[in-house]
Amino acid sequence: MAQQSSGRRFIVWAALAGVIGGAVFLATAELFALLLARSASPILAVGGFVIDIVPQPFKEFAIATFGEYDKIALLAGLGLAVVIASAIAGILQLVRPPLGVIALVVAGALSTAAIVTRAGVTALAFLPPLLGTIAGSVLLVLLSRRLRAWRVSTLSDDAPDSAAADHAAAPTAADHAAAPTGVDRRRFFVLAGIAGVSAVVVGIASRTVSMAVASVESIRSALRLPAPGTTVTVPAGAELDIPGLSPLFTSNKDFYRVDTALTVPTIDPATWRLVIDGMVDQRVELTFQDLLDMGIDEYAITLTCVSNEVGGELVGNAMWLGVPLRDVLKKAGVKSGADMVLSRSVDGYTASTPLAALTDDDLDAILAVGMNGEPLPLEHGFPVRMVVPGLYGYVSATKWLTELKVTTFADDEAYWTPRGYSAKAPIKFSSRLDTPSIGEAVPAGRIPIAGVAWAQSVGIERVEVQIDDGDWMPATMSTPINDDTWVQWFMEWDATPGTHYVAVRAVNKNGDLQIEDRAPIAPDGSSGWQRSLIRVT
Repeated sequence: MAQQSSGRRFIVWAALAGVIGGAVFLATAELFALLLARSASPILAVGGFVIDIVPQPFKEFAIATFGEYDKIALLAGLGLAVVIASAIAGILQLVRPPLGVIALVVAGALSTAAIVTRAGVTALAFLPPLLGTIAGSVLLVLLSRRLRAWRVSTLSDDAPDSAAADHAAAPTAADHAAAPTGVDRRRFFVLAGIAGVSAVVVGIASRTVSMAVASVESIRSALRLPAPGTTVTVPAGAELDIPGLSPLFTSNKDFYRVDTALTVPTIDPATWRLVIDGMVDQRVELTFQDLLDMGIDEYAITLTCVSNEVGGELVGNAMWLGVPLRDVLKKAGVKSGADMVLSRSVDGYTASTPLAALTDDDLDAILAVGMNGEPLPLEHGFPVRMVVPGLYGYVSATKWLTELKVTTFADDEAYWTPRGYSAKAPIKFSSRLDTPSIGEAVPAGRIPIAGVAWAQSVGIERVEVQIDDGDWMPATMSTPINDDTWVQWFMEWDATPGTHYVAVRAVNKNGDLQIEDRAPIAPDGSSGWQRSLIRVT
């Protein structure tokens, strides 16, 4: 009887190991869903799948029985199912390894299928359940091995009978290796305790943050910005219809994102505040509504990241809604001697922007609240960010803005300055070849060579293209919207079979030729003419 009781005890611990393995699976998946793809939560995806496939009578029964708590009841039911299934997997892994791991892998595959078949799924949505499955499986194997090692040391003191042997698989060489004489059961409990507590903490924290993100996203979706007082006129001929050419305006989902935030900050506009202090006549604190009440206008501005390599994609053009920064700073009154504004994000990031770039009447430096016809996306700074033409983003485009400190370059430095980047970073104007793309084979004959060029706050005068070592030839440019946006360009080329080098360079409206010499991105942006090898068949 004592041996039977001991055997049942190990079955209980095996069930606990399975539950902890399932918890680690879910916690890992939730964490990476938060970081990579918010729609990739296994519980929510499976819950959505269940809602989709449940017949209408059952839905009506759930609503009638649970009312507004029907979703909570569904999640509770799914949670109970997960606990039971995980416990069974743990027992299987002890009794008939590797059936427990196989069961966990099947559960991971089913949750992945539920996720990737949902509408609006992102490219990385498969990763959270995959990583969760790996983490849960590894932990289940480790816990089961330690449990079997504990069982070996326990049964070695007693003569095993058939009842005890029926409860678990025969110990393997790995079990004996993991269980030297006098195995301490604490090894099992220590691992189980650490894994269990970590899973609970990580899982709850990830889900809490995800729920906050979802809540703010719903607020953002419901937000209606006032109509702009002035709008941007897009002239005829501003966009060229050439396959492979970057569109005139970069969509929000395709707009580059570079920041230091590990997770996207979630800020309710109702609680957002902007503080303006430092070298000012009076400290000012603005609410989101205060900003809207100042009147918003529409601006077309291209942004460029200092990390953009020659020919790179860390540049984008958008239509912004916002308020001039010069008007915001006037509310506080800037004192004499100041030459810099240190902007601060909610996550602590800071940027150093020359004061002159924010107060110049000829520069449209703004506090943006809208992007391409909608409120700022969360990942692009909702509810308020800075947009300053002519400066790289790391010194001007602070997202999730909370503070503007009027100061001097001598007294303050921003996040990237001590990390080897210049405190001031005017954009080096540049040009890029979009099509033909590098590595793409194109057919011989007449084809377009096309791309974009930008020189924010100055404007592009012309773009020139060179084929191999031939003469530089002028490209045809689109009609610029203004000097703060990029322009598209193209040139028809009679391509002959073989490999060819295509180079592009630009001239700005000041008559300056784009810098030919190559320079790295640090300390103040890359430079050089893009030269691409094109293969013609």
